Amino acid sequence: MAVQDTASIHGRSPDASGSGPLSWIKRLRGRWRREGSRRDAAHRLYGAAVEQSRQPTFYAAWGVPDSREGRLEMLNLHAMLLMRRLRSEGEEGRAVAQALFDLMFLDLDRHLREWGVGDLSIGKHVKKLAQSFFGRAAALDPLLSSRDAAGIEDVLRRNVYTDAASPPPAAIGRLAGYLLLQEAWLAGSEGPAIVGGLATFAPPAAQS
Repeated sequence: MAVQDTASIHGRSPDASGSGPLSWIKRLRGRWRREGSRRDAAHRLYGAAVEQSRQPTFYAAWGVPDSREGRLEMLNLHAMLLMRRLRSEGEEGRAVAQALFDLMFLDLDRHLREWGVGDLSIGKHVKKLAQSFFGRAAALDPLLSSRDAAGIEDVLRRNVYTDAASPPPAAIGRLAGYLLLQEAWLAGSEGPAIVGGLATFAPPAAQS
């Protein structure tokens, strides 16, 4: 695992200087090809994050914008929770977390191309999304550790609900409580299972 790469989820966010966004994408693809032993686990975890992020409750009841941006924010949150849990499982857990990160951004690269983003700017777009991911993760990580619901609500208000004209009353609080629920849920999962790609989320209905 290339933990010193500028795309590492264990250290710095992607560097805006140096070899440039397109080279960063090429390095990410190369690392993904080399990490074949962990790809199956990453695919299963990514599938679980994608499926959970599409739960209708988020958009129909909790006011998350039902848009590309809103759905990406929800995917980021679920992937971040999984990576956070994986990092507590030592070197192999961190390696699977890196594989999950790589897979997610390779998939975003593919989606951006399907949406018509040109080759000359695709690297900058993906790198910007990665920097946003790091920023949200850095903001939420200590708040999840301290179970600071009010602080989590502030982060969600600034990022997830940016395009929402008027989210339903208490919607932001429900989503903050949901993240704390998932943090505890994943903490109770067995380490070898999640490192092997087997993870579940509590349904949104479990958050009262």
